[in-house]
Amino acid sequence: MPQRILLTGGTGFIGQELCPVLINRGYELTVLSRQPASTVMSLCGPVETTRDLSQLRSHPGFDAIINLAGEGIADQRWSNARKKALRDSRIGLTQTLVEVVRSWEAPPQVLVSGSAVGYYGDQGDMDVTETTAPHDEFTHQLCRDWENAALALTADNVRVCLSRTGIVAGPDGGFLKRMSLPFKLGLGGRLGSGQQYMPWIHRTDVVGALTWMLENADANGPYNVVSPNPVSNSEFTRCLGDVLHRPTLLPAPETALKVALGDMSRLLLTGQKARPEKLLQEGFTFQFPDLRTALEDIFQKGH
Repeated sequence: MPQRILLTGGTGFIGQELCPVLINRGYELTVLSRQPASTVMSLCGPVETTRDLSQLRSHPGFDAIINLAGEGIADQRWSNARKKALRDSRIGLTQTLVEVVRSWEAPPQVLVSGSAVGYYGDQGDMDVTETTAPHDEFTHQLCRDWENAALALTADNVRVCLSRTGIVAGPDGGFLKRMSLPFKLGLGGRLGSGQQYMPWIHRTDVVGALTWMLENADANGPYNVVSPNPVSNSEFTRCLGDVLHRPTLLPAPETALKVALGDMSRLLLTGQKARPEKLLQEGFTFQFPDLRTALEDIFQKGH
């Protein structure tokens, strides 16, 4: 009998590619979403849907949970209200999820829960692995509390993996959808000094890593879900311009970004030279470790 998975965030940029992969591997999916069931199935495939975690209280249970829910961190300026919404959509939902799981007849075998390399805060040009001490700032506090909410289930003998995901590149969505139009118009350029690192990863490799964590009984704790080859913003800019055959001569000045975006400008002006040390040590294989190959694949798919 196929294993049953509860998936939050299934209609998101990663979830839409993850769902068909899991279905093809024989899993039965239940997707938590506030969208109508018909919309969820059009995005995710033949899945069951639930609109509210409260509907799953006192449930027989699922074999596994993949928790990817969370509002887009770069969708709006970081006002106090926006910061609260970001925390509620990640930490609040995960805390509720844990409470609901504890009402089930049996706990899941594994929880794969989202996080981000923002956990580490700004790390300059230092190599960042899963053991690197974080810089205390908003993104660290957000990811730390999100992870701790998920790790509560270790007390219930649940294997918990944390996906500290980098900047996800894929066709028809994500940050590349925002970046590509000005680049295609010849208006692209580095952000600020361009020296800050961009811990990027192809969406296919994110899906592969999540599936690997799900199925590998020895996988545990945090994983940097990033390409083995991080690049600076200047390097990323040059490579994107080359792939699109466009110039990259118009940098966005640091001061202008700070005025336009406020605190959120740190997402663009700081970064982490993150490396997937644990994934590589434990045998995960990347399909797109090289930026140029990744971007060529993405734009060939009609981005």
